[in-house]
Amino acid sequence: MKRDSISSPLPDVAAGPHLGHPLPLEWVGMQGIALPLWLEEGGQAQQVHAWADVQVDLPDPHVKGIHMSRLYLLLDAFAAAQPLDAGTLAAVLRRMVDSHADCGSTQARLALAFPVLRRQPALLTAGLSGWKSYPVRLQASVSPQGFALSLTVEIGYSSTCPCSAALARQLLADAFAARFGAGGIDGAGARDWLREHASLATPHSQRSTATVTLPLTEQAELDLFPLIDLVEAALATPLQTAVKRIDEQAFARLNGANLMYVEDAARRVQAALAPLVSPYAQARVTVRHMESLHPHDAVAQAGRLAGDC
Repeated sequence: MKRDSISSPLPDVAAGPHLGHPLPLEWVGMQGIALPLWLEEGGQAQQVHAWADVQVDLPDPHVKGIHMSRLYLLLDAFAAAQPLDAGTLAAVLRRMVDSHADCGSTQARLALAFPVLRRQPALLTAGLSGWKSYPVRLQASVSPQGFALSLTVEIGYSSTCPCSAALARQLLADAFAARFGAGGIDGAGARDWLREHASLATPHSQRSTATVTLPLTEQAELDLFPLIDLVEAALATPLQTAVKRIDEQAFARLNGANLMYVEDAARRVQAALAPLVSPYAQARVTVRHMESLHPHDAVAQAGRLAGDC
């Protein structure tokens, strides 16, 4: 569209006098910004669709508002300068603070949420695999006290209740005794009976999640997949993708060999991470069993980060 040769300057209401309440604000910014990011994991690059929340402080009560477009453009340039790592996060946050020097800002924070995808091979069927998604959240900030960063990853697994398994076994044992009594047991007959009746009671199991949060330094690598591997190995019942019947049977075997309450799951992950060097040894672990018996969830937490209640 052709602009008139003579035009008045566009109004800048934000630069006008502050007629409201002259008070400082802890954070001002934007939430839910769509952002493409590049990650490098295991020597391979992966683009993810992230959602970003970004804010700076507004300590001067006489400044009407911040420059949100400056934050957005810095975030856009940050997304183009990938791959993502702790150092680039620290750098963009410092540029955000500098961009608001005229507002008196001394702090900035940035949260990024995105899923990371990884191929999951089937338990037994050679060449069979599917994609598995792991939700990730990065929370970074800069202030006069320095740079802070935490990494959170959510890892799905299956959990089978030990109490429910014991109760189901008792029902099966009672039914078996009623059928065969104290006399000699015909092996073929017992096998046929078990094939028909062994599931007369089944223990309840459910999809579950382990959420692990680590504090990271500016020099740290994100290393998502090694962390995921550690947690999945500790729990032993990771969720599956593509399966055939032989893989489903193997998954059932894993669940039967790894009965766990929510407390057991939290301790398994804690025991796997605690002996390792920082940052794994500083992890906070929260597990959640989305109960199939109850309309509520069972949860447990191990470890505590600085600032936790």
